[in-house]
Amino acid sequence: MIAVIFLGLAMLWEHGAQAAPPSPLETSRFTLFESGQTRPIALSKNGRRLFALNTPNNRLEVFHVDRSGLTPLFSVPVGLEPVALALRNDHEIWVVNHLSDSISIVDIDEQEHARVVRTLLVGDEPRDIVFAGPGKRRAFITTAHRGQNLRFDPQLTTPGVGRADVWVFDADQLGDTLEGDPLTVITLFTDTPRALTVTPDGRRVYAAGFHTGNKTTTINEFLVRQAITTIPGRIYPELRLAHNNPPEPLVNHEGKSQPSVGLIVQFRHGHWVDDLGQNWDDLVPFSLPDRDVFTIDAMADPPRAVADESYSGVGTVLFNMIVNPANGHVYVANTEAQNQNRFEGAGAASGHTVRGHLHESRITVLGRSGLSVEPRHLNKHIDYDHCCDPIPNKENDTSVAFPQGMAITPDGRTLYVAAFGTREVAVYDTQELESDRFVPDARKQIPVSGGGPSGLVLDRPHGRLYVLTRFDNGISTIDLDKQREVSHLNLYNPEPAHIVKGRRFLYDASLTSSHGDSACASCHVFGDLDSLAWDLGDPDGDQTENTGPFKVDTDIGFFLLRAIDPLTGDLLPNPLTPHFRPMKGPMTTQSLRGLDNHGSMHWRGDRTGGNRAILGEGADSPDDNVQPNGGSFDEDLAFRKFNIAFVGLNGRDSMLAKEDMQAFTDFILEITYPPNPIRNLDNSLNESQQRGHDFFLGTLPSDTFQTCHGCHVLDKDGNRQFPAVKHPGFFGTDGQFSFEGESQFFKIPHLRNLYQKIGMFGMAALENPSFLITPPGSLQFAPLANVGPQGEQVRGFGFLHDGSTDTVFRFVSGSVFFQRPPGTIPILDPRTPVALPEFLVDGEDPGNLGGLPNPVVPEQDQITLRRDLEAFLLAFDSNLAPVVGQQVTLSSKNAARVGARIDLLISRAQLGECDLIAQTRRGGYVYGNGKFEPATGKGTALSDAKLRETAGKDYGEITYTCTPPGTGPRIALGR
Repeated sequence: MIAVIFLGLAMLWEHGAQAAPPSPLETSRFTLFESGQTRPIALSKNGRRLFALNTPNNRLEVFHVDRSGLTPLFSVPVGLEPVALALRNDHEIWVVNHLSDSISIVDIDEQEHARVVRTLLVGDEPRDIVFAGPGKRRAFITTAHRGQNLRFDPQLTTPGVGRADVWVFDADQLGDTLEGDPLTVITLFTDTPRALTVTPDGRRVYAAGFHTGNKTTTINEFLVRQAITTIPGRIYPELRLAHNNPPEPLVNHEGKSQPSVGLIVQFRHGHWVDDLGQNWDDLVPFSLPDRDVFTIDAMADPPRAVADESYSGVGTVLFNMIVNPANGHVYVANTEAQNQNRFEGAGAASGHTVRGHLHESRITVLGRSGLSVEPRHLNKHIDYDHCCDPIPNKENDTSVAFPQGMAITPDGRTLYVAAFGTREVAVYDTQELESDRFVPDARKQIPVSGGGPSGLVLDRPHGRLYVLTRFDNGISTIDLDKQREVSHLNLYNPEPAHIVKGRRFLYDASLTSSHGDSACASCHVFGDLDSLAWDLGDPDGDQTENTGPFKVDTDIGFFLLRAIDPLTGDLLPNPLTPHFRPMKGPMTTQSLRGLDNHGSMHWRGDRTGGNRAILGEGADSPDDNVQPNGGSFDEDLAFRKFNIAFVGLNGRDSMLAKEDMQAFTDFILEITYPPNPIRNLDNSLNESQQRGHDFFLGTLPSDTFQTCHGCHVLDKDGNRQFPAVKHPGFFGTDGQFSFEGESQFFKIPHLRNLYQKIGMFGMAALENPSFLITPPGSLQFAPLANVGPQGEQVRGFGFLHDGSTDTVFRFVSGSVFFQRPPGTIPILDPRTPVALPEFLVDGEDPGNLGGLPNPVVPEQDQITLRRDLEAFLLAFDSNLAPVVGQQVTLSSKNAARVGARIDLLISRAQLGECDLIAQTRRGGYVYGNGKFEPATGKGTALSDAKLRETAGKDYGEITYTCTPPGTGPRIALGR
């Protein structure tokens, strides 16, 4: 029988108390970020201590290791959302704090004095750490190429800049500055990075991007239509379009017309091609080198990336890496997206679908021959032409999903892989893996009871493997001889019960797909996104009703009553409808963060509580659209509409039971966006951002009908007056719909994560002269920047619903935002606006007097205004203030250097932007009413000055942390 031990924080410090149960839903004071762990577990070099990260409790847990198993020793509070750790030696551990943008240096030499002795400040969202270089004293840390702690300009709007950084510190020479003095910051030409690994001799470090893509991009609907109707030889069968043929609309299985949409293309064999193999080179003005893994010379002074030694085509989403100590080959755990294929559902009408085949789980082998890249599909046994057998089934039992942490035997012969999505550890013979001779076998998979294995470490002397399980926040011990779990220990978990209960439905592929390799997390990686677009229209689907509410009347003028072909100006036979047609075209994956209080879901809002068409619940009587939680504003019901995706996308034989879908919903609606990493920590705006802010909040309409904020509502207190709203605030949307100058109506999107989409520069121009004249409201772009070939880019997807718009600057250069007098039409080769053709006029046109200047010539003031608006949007408000997560450690020697930062944290806490806590050798303190109160509620409160005086004395080093509002007492106490 498996022994289950419940380990609470009180047990760790007081040796004996049992963990308290998770908090009930009603009293939750927990903020869920769902950060992905990268390197959460390690064993000391002498094998006597095990170190594990308790991510939800923001602590490093330490255990004694002996023949009998694991015995808890103590824990150390670190930063918020710790995701990776590395041992410098048996006395010092460095912990990567994902939300705090920091590194906690922990002295563990003496149990009673274990503490953080210094905090280093690094770039945004650090994810991994290794030691390498001379004496292995250099720390290498991956971060995004942005953040408030940067000492250089991240060049967010500059083409050709890598978006991944590796910070390098000499552990013996950290310097005297507040942040710590890095030896160097290496910028890599890929998107936000994640995994690191190092050769056994410490001479080389390998660094990988995270969402590195697969050489796909979207061509927008207008360019697709132009290219097909004007260029011989190019066709689009579903649109019934071809050169010299009258354009006819796409129809679904009912014969009902569908909107014109864009097209996903992929760079293969030297050309940009669609799923028919047609060439689209002329409409993609950039290249995607798809550099995934980079080699760093750790011995160089300073360390540097090795020229011409990067690896391309490794995978789409790269999780973890490890070096085989026997032959030096690198194994990369990853998934490969299949977004070049189209459509969800059974594929009866189209003959093809991505159902049950979203991402392939792989280990890619690097360096067997030079810079060779050899992907190994871990689920070769799956027949993707057949779907979907009831669960359980043999195919499902054999599958491995979302490979993450890895461990390898010293002789390099056996590789252990944490299969995060199938609740097991997969075991591979490395020779068979490298040669692709392995056969998937359920007998070579070791189930772990906690679920969600994320990190592994081998204990060879005791013949064990320790596995951190994220679903339940526990540690499993596996007997390597018996090849089974022999004990499971639960860390203290402050997460409310509904979070723990609902988590598995996001990740567990064995539960949520018949093949056993697909889950919602295939695309929504750690509850976020995969940085891709997918065409998940359903030709077998039916139109469903959009009940709004709409910011702009759906009966506006010529757009709705007389649909216009934008190429010719002719009337089309398929009038635009506000309702949800099933063949929607490419849409970028949206994050599952911050869904609560933001209304209907999906780009179009087609997962909505405003109708009951999908689940058949009261189809004739939907609730009124009333804030909060009525009709289209009912986020709970909207998310439950995604139940059909388990069948239509994941390829499950049936939907989840209602109670399981409710548990999934309760979990997802808790996930919160992190603070904006561009905005100043004191929540101020720089001059450019402020000018953009002022235009955004202006009083005149900027698109004929609304001001910027009239559609994209910014109200940090939105719905706060309602006790039932757990996550108040509107951050770019209040859940309403609008006409966007495109072929479909869309829900107005939020604006909290635009900075994540930077990295694509370049967009093909429209060449058909008739396309230069566009109706008011048509979303076409003035050629103000990034015109012509743009060379290599980091990302293939940018902004707008399909990711086809390269930059925010381009978006705000759309003709819909041009200033124009009443009764006129904007033109993209402008001299002056011209009068509207009479046949287009339906009602009185008010003009667009509050819009951006119509650029006859791209003059600098017009460009500057658009750049200002872009700057503000990249620094847009989020649910949490920028200061949340930020830290600093005060010692007896650095008061002068860190004093101003402590002052900043206190000032923001006084404004309610965070709960400020201080961790000392004597326990945690919470700031309030001008003093630091003991988190236990016992003892004497200390003034700010008095607490600072104690640093380095009886209280030891003091680490200050700004935590999310309402969470400070719990985090300071640690329970």
